[in-house]
Amino acid sequence: MGTSTTASLPMSHEPRTARWLSLKRWFDAGVAPASAEETVEANRLDWLRVAPFVALHLGCAAVAWVGVSPIAVGVALGLYFLRMFALTGFYHRYFSHRTFQASRAMQFLFALIGASSVQRGPLWWAAHHRHHHANADSEHDLHSPRRGFVTSHMGWFLTRGAFRTDLTRVPDLARYPELRWLDRFDTVVPLALAVMLYVVGAWLATAHPELGTNGPQLLVWGFFISTVVLFHATVTINSLAHRFGRRRFDTRDDSRNNVWLALLTLGEGWHNNHHFFPGSVRQGFRWWEIDLTWYGLKAMAALGLIHGLKPVPAWVLTKARS
Repeated sequence: MGTSTTASLPMSHEPRTARWLSLKRWFDAGVAPASAEETVEANRLDWLRVAPFVALHLGCAAVAWVGVSPIAVGVALGLYFLRMFALTGFYHRYFSHRTFQASRAMQFLFALIGASSVQRGPLWWAAHHRHHHANADSEHDLHSPRRGFVTSHMGWFLTRGAFRTDLTRVPDLARYPELRWLDRFDTVVPLALAVMLYVVGAWLATAHPELGTNGPQLLVWGFFISTVVLFHATVTINSLAHRFGRRRFDTRDDSRNNVWLALLTLGEGWHNNHHFFPGSVRQGFRWWEIDLTWYGLKAMAALGLIHGLKPVPAWVLTKARS
């Protein structure tokens, strides 16, 4: 009888322990799973992790109190395009596919900018993306639209099974301790950005009142609104680019080319091109396929900031023409 009582104690405390460890992972993604239940029930939402995601969206509603100014909108747009370029150019084309080469300092700089997007760290992002390409639109693809729009758009990464970073998929990146740190403490950079925006806004309110902005306003526009729009624009490639558009190449997945998504995401909408040949730094294979990220990376290469941009092979272009 005494043995059975002792055995029941850990079970009674297990849900509380699981919640506590889930809460700790808000600040330290390196915390181990709370129990085997997190592995078995991989598709269940982790509600303690959903809370910050919901709060990020609710923060946009504060625009009704802080108002708007040209500088606030400009900061929001500037951060949208800068961070989208970091995500598409570096998180995706560099870290996930290694389509060009960069110095350690340059890769850290853009990993830092990408980390401010609140889309987790570079290792987590690249590991999941490599998994996606290996299993695109199969039963193992966590964000295939075949699972439903909500799951593919945002539900998948809030599940227990999607939280961990599979370092076996990114051994080339895991050897950099600074990237592992960004991946483990993935809330530090977004919080630092939020604080910086508030401080800059408060300073502008005092030093340049004619601009009509302040700390709360820059925080809401530069962080909450810009980040939420950035998130939903990014994940349209999961939820919409496998549903709407044209298929130039006969791939084993449902990927499609979509000009509107390409404009929204600085070139990622040429998704069927990318799934047919993901080894090219360029995703708009034809001259008229606008790929702003490609143009930006080409300019960086011309300035000597990056090098070794991998082109689209001639045989791919020939197949595209035919």
